[in-house]
Amino acid sequence: MRLSDVYHLDVYSDRGQYLGDVQDIIVDLEHGEVSRLLMGSWKSARGDVKSFLKQKSILYKNIKNVGDVVMVSGDAHARDVASREELNDLAK
Repeated sequence: MRLSDVYHLDVYSDRGQYLGDVQDIIVDLEHGEVSRLLMGSWKSARGDVKSFLKQKSILYKNIKNVGDVVMVSGDAHARDVASREELNDLAK
């Protein structure tokens, strides 16, 4: 599957809760893997990146399936807080 196939897919929890749609993807180029899916525009972060990532992103490791929709574990998006290291990498 190509990254471009994931854009604008709806994101649902495994409990059936609609969480948003994929607006952007964070790729860890150093490790060659997808890090997070974003369900909002970076413009809406308005300087508060940590809060934005907590509310509007999914760690890729919490994704159960990608097909017609993206299925994530429970309320994974609410529990994931960006680490300082991740925030520093994104700020570069």
